[in-house]
Amino acid sequence: MRWMDWASFMIDWSLPYSSSREAVVGKNVVACSQPLASQAGVEMIRRGGNAVDAALAAAIVSTVVEPCANGIGGDAFAIVHDGEKIYGINGSGKSPALMPTEIEGEIPSIGWLPVTVPGQISVWVLLHERFGKLTFKELFEPAIKYARDGFLVSPQTATRWKNGTDRFRDSKSWCDTFLFDGKAPEVGQLITLPNHANTLEEIAETAGESFYNGALAEQIDAASQKSGGFLRKADLENHTSEWVEPISVQVGDAKFYELPPNGQGIAALIAMKIVEANGVDLSDCDDPKVLHVQIEAMKRAFADAHAFVADPDICGDCTDLLEDERIQTHCGSITSEATIIDSDVIPRYSSTVYLATGDEHGMQCSFIQSNFEGFGSGMIVPGTGIALQNRGRGFSLDPEHPNCIGPNKRPFHTIIPGFLEQGNLRTPFGVMGGPMQPQGHLQVVCRMVFAKQNPQAALDAPRWKLIGGKKIAIEPGFDDSVYESLRALGHELEVAISRTVAFGGGQIVQGIEDGYAGASDSRRDGQAVAT
Repeated sequence: MRWMDWASFMIDWSLPYSSSREAVVGKNVVACSQPLASQAGVEMIRRGGNAVDAALAAAIVSTVVEPCANGIGGDAFAIVHDGEKIYGINGSGKSPALMPTEIEGEIPSIGWLPVTVPGQISVWVLLHERFGKLTFKELFEPAIKYARDGFLVSPQTATRWKNGTDRFRDSKSWCDTFLFDGKAPEVGQLITLPNHANTLEEIAETAGESFYNGALAEQIDAASQKSGGFLRKADLENHTSEWVEPISVQVGDAKFYELPPNGQGIAALIAMKIVEANGVDLSDCDDPKVLHVQIEAMKRAFADAHAFVADPDICGDCTDLLEDERIQTHCGSITSEATIIDSDVIPRYSSTVYLATGDEHGMQCSFIQSNFEGFGSGMIVPGTGIALQNRGRGFSLDPEHPNCIGPNKRPFHTIIPGFLEQGNLRTPFGVMGGPMQPQGHLQVVCRMVFAKQNPQAALDAPRWKLIGGKKIAIEPGFDDSVYESLRALGHELEVAISRTVAFGGGQIVQGIEDGYAGASDSRRDGQAVAT
């Protein structure tokens, strides 16, 4: 790269926000929300694998060491760049063929009603078939070892595990799988998950076939039928994860990619276009004027996503929401007064793992998987460790809505992997946390692209998130004058006592001239590892 070009990609390596971490640099980087997952990814690199091998091994380990955030029965999405082309994969499952078209009250979080087909196993298979260098079985070895021989529970995981105990105490299969002497594990406690080990071994041996067409599918079917659920083996057999074309917008000197619906990535792109079109100086992302425009842009983006995002067979790719005329209309509606957003248009709930990888041969992977809410539906297939997701919670009960509940449909999805291109430098990134995800993507991208903050600083920076009405939850760490200015603009601030996982948790593997700079959010237990 010529020096005159390199200047626009310079990164500020200072750490202006309170942090116990700094970015790591190397030719290969793996960043995950749990250290054991990061190290599993690095192990695959050292065996001769690539960024996708590393991502898959890390993701599989995450189902064992962070079962409160994801599991064997969830969905997954990914963006991969192989050095020449960018690819997307949508691994969200459809609702069962027996799913009702209307219910009384709201869609429950616990039980079989919100269970949709788990798509992530097929994502593992398809990504490996297309990009993997190592054998499929090798990718499972670290996870099976931790599940069978044991691992020590990390702090954030222990806290969320305890929350699951409070929700699922009445579920025998859940308690049999996830409690130890009737209790959730403590921080640092050594535990084993033998059922997980056996199931992961079965998936590895059959390249996922057992999960969708074989013995595991039959066990899922039997558990559902026994408890009055709607999911059947035929639903599993009919599942296909789909290769999709990522959608993008140009922001500053970068191209910002998300996946098309049924995920909410379009909301991050809408908000980003509104912010940039507004003309505010984004080089200082702590300026209350910038924060105000970001907040107002996100309100409009959430409203659009809520109104239009659904199964892509119904709503398409929603790129018309990014048309300049519509963006300018949104811009024109932003004044110096805070506006109201209906809390119903803001997605709810979150329990997710996001990870990013990059290798020295020019491949990067942005990967996310989730059971949605805690341990998902709380429905555990006996003897398997499979905790089934409750993604059906993402459907609308409005029969006129494109995302209305019904059979054979993908629901509105919260989990979104992000990706940036700046010249020949590429950056997989993501921020976990349900409704926080597009808000986190917006804030992190602004910091990296316009303020040139290094990835650790971009993650360490205090964040805000929408609550509803004019209410904004916001972290400490900004100058006192920022909070005063936002209040003067009409925002009703709820200032948190400290930075917490409630404001999301992210990972970034940022491309630099001869390798990567990796960062892991200190709001989670994670770690970025370089080789």
